[in-house]
Amino acid sequence: MTWIENLILSVVEGLTEFLPVSSTGHLMITRELMGMSPSEHETYLIAIQFGAIASVLTLYWKRFFSKDALWVYPILIMGFIPAAILGFLFDDLLEMMLKAPWIPGLTLVIFGIVLLYIEKIFPPGDKKISDLKFVDAIKIGLFQCMAMIPGVSRSAATIAGGLQGRLTRAEATEFSFLLALPTLAAAGGYKLLKHWEELQQGSELVDIAIGNVISFITAYFAIKYFIGYIQRKGFAFFGYYRIAIGASILILYALGVPLSIN
Repeated sequence: MTWIENLILSVVEGLTEFLPVSSTGHLMITRELMGMSPSEHETYLIAIQFGAIASVLTLYWKRFFSKDALWVYPILIMGFIPAAILGFLFDDLLEMMLKAPWIPGLTLVIFGIVLLYIEKIFPPGDKKISDLKFVDAIKIGLFQCMAMIPGVSRSAATIAGGLQGRLTRAEATEFSFLLALPTLAAAGGYKLLKHWEELQQGSELVDIAIGNVISFITAYFAIKYFIGYIQRKGFAFFGYYRIAIGASILILYALGVPLSIN
């Protein structure tokens, strides 16, 4: 991997992991534009997610480590359980979906349309994260399960779940970031175990280390900007953006371009 490929891929990962735009779809297009084969750098793409995860831990450390933070752990566990169960049961099916580019292309468009009307479907309430009960967390976790379908976007699905639970815009978005920690860490750890032999060869360890630093920095600023933006503007821009990206993937697929995430 060249340094410019490392830079571009890690920036794309960091910018898109927590925005409601689907990192999967963006990585598909990015790798194709750079002329990379669908099977290149699988382990690298899994590993650099941890840099993005660390940015959430840095930004919201008080949510996890202050003396009043103990309540958040059981809430996050309850929100994580649905994805843990379904992800384990349907892992092979989900891997197959990643090899069918029309699926993320279509879901990018469909969920883009949903984002345009999300606040009419689920008007924001006045709840805070601290008001959530176990049943609320489980419901949001079930929404998150929709993101197992490539292109839906874990962030978009959990934000929708939070709005359904009457959270404010900002609180629904922040909860999507917090719930990302156990979800992405577990999914990434499981996938790395499946690629353990490749990781032990050490051929990409330097690239992975650099990529994690870059994805951490870009995710950190993306999260900070996103929270401020949605408080002022809402989600419509991201809906239109998703539709454009999804349509691009569908057009490339129709033209026979070999898109895939692994």
